[in-house]
Amino acid sequence: MHFKPVSLSLALAGLLLAGCSSTDKATEPKAAAPATESSSSAAAPSFTGSCDSSAVASFVGKKADGALVEQAQRQSGAETARVLRPHQPVTMEYNSRRLNIDVDDAGVVKQLSCG
Repeated sequence: MHFKPVSLSLALAGLLLAGCSSTDKATEPKAAAPATESSSSAAAPSFTGSCDSSAVASFVGKKADGALVEQAQRQSGAETARVLRPHQPVTMEYNSRRLNIDVDDAGVVKQLSCG
């Protein structure tokens, strides 16, 4: 069987392009999500892996600084926490082990929820 150089080149190019495709799940783009997300590498004593936002309801009205975010994450039992600012793009996937801390323009906590 004799192959023409053009068809052999096209076949080779097709194989090379097929090797470049990816089947990995897309990850959340870091540049598009400026939310502050915290994750503990060492589990805190109160870590349960499931989030309970009612345990941190008393944080509403307080300034959301780093210490508050860590404390809220620990007390809620959440695996991760993120601060959500007004008009900020965020991913909408539900994560039962994540604490969402909604703040106003001044960084004051308006609402805490899991998901």
